[in-house]
Amino acid sequence: MALLRLVSLLVFVLALGAQALTPSHYLAASDVDRLQAVLSQPFTDLKSAYFSVVGLSKLGVSVADSNDACSFIKANMDSSSIEALFYAAEASQAISSCEIHVSNETRDSLHAAVSEDSTVSQIHQAVSALSSLGLPLASQEVVSALKARISKEDNVVAITLALQTASRLSQQAELGEILEEIEDLAARLDDLGGVYLQFEEGLEATALFVSAAYALSDHVDMEPPLKEDQVIQLVNSIFSKKSWDSLSEAFSVASAAAALSNNRFHKPVVVSAVGPATVSHSQPLLQLQVTDVLCQPLSSANVLVESATSVASKAAILSQTPFTLRDGIFELNFMASKPASGYYQFSVAVTGDSRLVANHVELKVKVSTKVAINNMDLSVVDKDQSIGTKTTRVEYPNKGKASFIADSHQNFAMTFQLVDETTGVELTPHQTFVRLHNQKTGQEVVFVAEPDSKNLYKFELDTAERKTEFDSISGTYALYLMVGDATLENPVLWNVADVVLKFPDEEAPSTVQSKNLYVPKPEIKHLFREPEKRPPTVLSNTFTALVLSPFLLLLILWFKLGANISNFSFSPSSVLFHVGHAAMLGLMYVYWTHLNMFQTLKYLAIIGSLTFLAGNRMLAQKAVKRIAAEQSSRLAKYRSLR
Repeated sequence: MALLRLVSLLVFVLALGAQALTPSHYLAASDVDRLQAVLSQPFTDLKSAYFSVVGLSKLGVSVADSNDACSFIKANMDSSSIEALFYAAEASQAISSCEIHVSNETRDSLHAAVSEDSTVSQIHQAVSALSSLGLPLASQEVVSALKARISKEDNVVAITLALQTASRLSQQAELGEILEEIEDLAARLDDLGGVYLQFEEGLEATALFVSAAYALSDHVDMEPPLKEDQVIQLVNSIFSKKSWDSLSEAFSVASAAAALSNNRFHKPVVVSAVGPATVSHSQPLLQLQVTDVLCQPLSSANVLVESATSVASKAAILSQTPFTLRDGIFELNFMASKPASGYYQFSVAVTGDSRLVANHVELKVKVSTKVAINNMDLSVVDKDQSIGTKTTRVEYPNKGKASFIADSHQNFAMTFQLVDETTGVELTPHQTFVRLHNQKTGQEVVFVAEPDSKNLYKFELDTAERKTEFDSISGTYALYLMVGDATLENPVLWNVADVVLKFPDEEAPSTVQSKNLYVPKPEIKHLFREPEKRPPTVLSNTFTALVLSPFLLLLILWFKLGANISNFSFSPSSVLFHVGHAAMLGLMYVYWTHLNMFQTLKYLAIIGSLTFLAGNRMLAQKAVKRIAAEQSSRLAKYRSLR
C-alpha cells in the first residue's frame, strides 16, 4: 500500500512537471493574417516567387493569381542554373496545373550536381528539383554525398539542408546516420532562461531546423529525439517575433508552423480564454479556444476541468468536469456551481490525440459580481449618553435629506453591510473608504471602514480627537462611501449625506485657509556659517617668513660658494621649459588667491602641455650633446694611444 502511494505521488509530481511549461508565444489569427500579407508581396525575382508561393502553401493558402504566377516562374527560369531550377520546380509544384518540362541536358546537369564536390546547398537544390519535377534519382548516392559534405560543412545551416534533402529520398536508403544529426543539432541549441530554445544563427536557422527535423522524422516514421519541453521552448522562440524582417524569415516561420501543426509525433496545444477569463451572473460561461500553433481549432479534442480551486480559501469547487463544444468554442457554465466572487485556479486537460503537447494548462479565472449596500444607518452619539441616540437610515443610492451636526462632545457613527446583489451573500471588498469633503475649502479626509466579526462595517468619528486631521476647520462636509474591488462590476462612489462638524479652538476661517493654499510662500534665505576669525597679522607674516627662509638660505649659499651656471643652455626649448615651470608655480599662488579649481585646471592644461614639450626637447638636446662628448673623448684617447 505504501509503495502504491509512493508511485502515485511520483506520477503526480511528474505530471506537475509536465504541466509547468506551456506555449507563451504562438500565431494568433491576426499574426497569421500579417504573415500571409508578408508572403503575398509582388514577385521581384524567381527567389521571391519561391518564398511567396511555397510559404503561402505552408499556411494552406493559394497564390492570388496562379496563372500569372506560373507564367512568371517559367519566364524567369534559367535551365543552366541549379538554384533557378530549384526555385522554379518547388514553386511550380505548389501551384496546381503548373508543369515545368526540362530537357535531358538539364536533367543530366541536376544529376551531376549530386556529388561530393558540390556543397550541401547545391546537393539540396538539385535533389529537391529532381523530386519536384518527378525525375528519378539514386538515393544511396545522395546519402553518400551528404555524409561526405557534412564532415566538411559542420554547421547548423548545412546540416539542416541535409535533413531536408534526406526527407526527399527513398525510405529504403540508409538514412540512419543523417537522422542522428537531429539529436546532434538539438544539443547545439541555446537554452534562454528555460523558456526559449534557439540557435545562435538566429530565427531562420531555428525555424528551418524544426521544419526539416519533422519532415525527415515523418518520412522515416521515427519520433524525433526532442523532449516535450524542448518542443515548447522552440515554439516560444520561433513565434515570439511578430514582425518579420525579410521574405525568407517569414517563409521559415510559415514552414515551422506547418511542421508543428501537422506531423505524426508532436502537436503543441494553445489554450486561451475568449476575451477576459471572467464569469459573472450576467455572463456565466467560461469560453476557451483550443488551437494549434497556426491558430487552427482542434475541434476533435476533449477539454476537461481536472480541478478548480479558490485562490483565497483553497477550497475545491469543480473536479473532472468536461467543457461543451459549441461553434468551435469550448464552454463551461461555471456559475452553475455557485462560486463566491474572487479568483479561481483552473487545471485544464486537453485529450483526444496522443500527439498533443502542453495539453495540461493552468488558468486563473475571475468570478465578478455586483455589490449592494444594505442597512446604511447614520447617527450622532452623545459622549456622556445624556441625550438618546437617534439613528437615520439612508437607502442606496439616495442622499440623506437632513444634515448631521456633530461637535466636540459628540461622535458621528455610520454602519452598513455589503452583500452580493444577486445571492445576498455578505462581501468584504478590498477597498472600503469613507471620504469627508469640505464643500468650501476643497479639503478631503479619508478613513478606512473595516468590518467586524459579523461582516458589519462600522465607522465612528470622534470630532475632538480627529480635529488635527481636519486642521480644526469647521464646516459642512460631504460624506462619501467608496467601495472598490477587482471582482466588482459596479464600484461604488455614494454621496451618503452632509455632515456639519464643529471643532473647538478654530484657528482660522475656512475662506482664509482656502485662499492661502496656492499662494507663493515667503522666500527662504539660507544663513551660512560665519567664517572663523583669522589669526593676527604678525603670526601670519612670521609663518610666511619661515616658509621662505629655506629659499633665502639657498640664495646665500649660492652666492658664497659660487653657483655654476655654465651648463645652462639658452636655447628656446630650455628657456621655455624653465619659464613654464615658473608659470606653474605662479599659477598655484593665483589659484590660492583668485581662481577656482576649474579655472586653474584649464590654465594648467595649457601651461603644462607647453612645459612638457619644451622639457622633452631640452632633454633630447642634452642627450645628443652628452653622446657627442663621450664619442669625442673616446676618439681623443684612441689617438693618444697611437
